[in-house]
Amino acid sequence: MSNQDRPRYQRVLLKLSGEALMGTREYGLDPAIVGRIAAEIVTVTELGVQVCIVIGGGNIFRGVSGAAEGMERASADTMGMLATVINALAMQNAIEKLGLPTRVQSAIPMQSVSEPFVRRRAIRHMEKGRVVIFAAGTGNPFFTTDTAAALRASEMDCDALLKATQVDGVYSEDPVTNPDATRYDKLGYMEVLSRDLRVMDAAAISLARENNIPILVFSIHNKGAFADVIKGNGTFTIITDE
Repeated sequence: MSNQDRPRYQRVLLKLSGEALMGTREYGLDPAIVGRIAAEIVTVTELGVQVCIVIGGGNIFRGVSGAAEGMERASADTMGMLATVINALAMQNAIEKLGLPTRVQSAIPMQSVSEPFVRRRAIRHMEKGRVVIFAAGTGNPFFTTDTAAALRASEMDCDALLKATQVDGVYSEDPVTNPDATRYDKLGYMEVLSRDLRVMDAAAISLARENNIPILVFSIHNKGAFADVIKGNGTFTIITDE
């Protein structure tokens, strides 16, 4: 394997939004999109990289939106956490169809469909070549799946946290509404917080900073982007103090 094709990271956490799984739909899952992302995950594991995943649930239910419409916030967030379990099971099915073993670990115990989250067991699964999918966020209301991703990346001693988004990096403003927005190749953690760039919530950024975990932001819509970013190629923004 040439240096250009050699992965820069040995263990990574991939953060997927629920919206990324919708495709062009307004709600739910697009099986073709889920299958394509699953194939990209398999490709990365074939490079010898250990992969774990945190998936949001916004394609099914978003707690903040429910609270905004009058629901009690803790109940709304719990519903959102349950939505992430549906997405995790869908991703598990798609990955295992491609022959790669997985485990779903849920922060909310539901033993008939998943394992409970056990840190040492999750690490052992990855060491055996399995993809671990973390569901139900942190298991607590008032915390986003971004924070769950930073928490699990820290607990798993990951080399990097890769956030797959709708755009190819971090911008000064939303590039969809402002085509003149500036795209950044590299940012410091404090720059992200002070400029209020909102690529992830402040708790997630602070947790990654405290544990020195670089955050790489890339577009999930660019085919092959996950593997490219792992190799240090392609288009992405890296958030780190190094």
